[in-house]
Amino acid sequence: MSNTSLFSAPVRLGAVKSLADFQVVCQNLGIDLPAEEPTQGVSPLAEPAKVSLNGRRPGNRIAIHPMEGWDATHTGGTTEEVRRRWQRFGESGAKIICGGEAMAVRPDGRANPNQLILSEQNKGEIAELTQILRHAHAERYGDAEDVVIGFQLTHSGRFCRPNEKSRWESRVAYRHPLLDTKFQVKSDAQILSDDELEVLIGDFVRAARVAYEAGADFVDVKHCHGYLLHEFLGAHTRPGKFGGSFENRTRILREIVAGIRADQNPVDIGVRLSIFDMVPFRPNPATAEPGKPGIGMPEDFSQLLPYVYGFGMRKDLPTEIDLSETHLFAKLCGDLGIKVLNTTAGSPYYNPHLQRPAVFPPSDGYRPAYDPLVDVARQINAVKELKAQAPEGLFLIGSGYTYLQEFLPAVASAVLRLGWADGIGVGRAVLSYPELLSDAAAGRTLEKKRICRTFSDCTTAPRNGLISGCYPLDKFYTQKPEFAKLKEIKKTMGA
Repeated sequence: MSNTSLFSAPVRLGAVKSLADFQVVCQNLGIDLPAEEPTQGVSPLAEPAKVSLNGRRPGNRIAIHPMEGWDATHTGGTTEEVRRRWQRFGESGAKIICGGEAMAVRPDGRANPNQLILSEQNKGEIAELTQILRHAHAERYGDAEDVVIGFQLTHSGRFCRPNEKSRWESRVAYRHPLLDTKFQVKSDAQILSDDELEVLIGDFVRAARVAYEAGADFVDVKHCHGYLLHEFLGAHTRPGKFGGSFENRTRILREIVAGIRADQNPVDIGVRLSIFDMVPFRPNPATAEPGKPGIGMPEDFSQLLPYVYGFGMRKDLPTEIDLSETHLFAKLCGDLGIKVLNTTAGSPYYNPHLQRPAVFPPSDGYRPAYDPLVDVARQINAVKELKAQAPEGLFLIGSGYTYLQEFLPAVASAVLRLGWADGIGVGRAVLSYPELLSDAAAGRTLEKKRICRTFSDCTTAPRNGLISGCYPLDKFYTQKPEFAKLKEIKKTMGA
């Protein structure tokens, strides 16, 4: 793939006039992004999904990714902002709510003090979210019987901040030579012991029971973005039964699935997986400009080869993908009866360009070293490779599409028609324009003023302790006091 320099400026997609022009842009970058006019016959986005969850077959192939909320109560219950978000999920027209929101399986596993907790105490309020979503969907689209709702079960591991927004309380799978300092891992006591993991597995099982009783059709056992279970996939250096071999590094998933079934819980199961990772990146100070961070560059890994601190990357060159174990993981999902594999890549905490391509970085990020379309294409093509060998019956959802903006439906439609993925998921794009893919699938003209332009405010705000949401394009947030606070934060940053 091309590494077109930022110094020649990424193409501004909002100024690209036609699909033909977009395809020329891709050709000039040397990337493979298929695209088709969504009006050619019945859109693949509108086709019923070939998967059944809790006896429901999703009525289309549009999914909403789980996102991390910073606006629940301190006890993990719902608020006006949370309820509004789930109402908009229902109004989106998407038939697969693939997590909707990351929900901690216990209080100390939260990534922030205002994250939902999937507990017995909060079950009634969380059940209301499913009712709000289904009612909103039925109001707009006739009924909601073909909508499937999943809850994402998570423990944040290295990224735990359960009590104060500015204080890490990291618990980890193993000591990481490049990440420990940033996330204040100073002692081996922060490594979760095997006994502690057995307790945690029980917490996932109990949370799955609460999820089912609160109206979830399936649960997503989160293995992505550097959170705890994803980190265990890279626990090559960990001794004992949860580290070392692939079998040991996937033991937690197998025991969670076995525990859910032993509990006689009929809930279906999915996984969101970072299918590849890379070394952590940081801004290169030599390329910093006034008010702008430096261009992203990998941390120095030269003294750490072979690199054994991740999953889905080459050990001899950890800035390159190796999907060999990812294929094994997909096969394991099939063997375990897991029905959905929702794909993503890397981590927004240490290499955000992989899964959230954008020209405008969040406050703790860096500028891209090349056109972000390269990162979009990398992820789409990795999913294509995974899909080609995936076990029959495993429903693969593609990710990383938001940066495509107006051209998102055209690429999504082509990917589905070519069989590169089974469903298309959107995350941050939903915050400003929930109906984007549904409008496209129905042949309606897109509302360009609502299309996410990846300004990264939805990341910058919570990184600085504010509630999550789309501040540039959603009037609900422009009228809040946090809007002025965010402007001041960005002014201080020079953005």
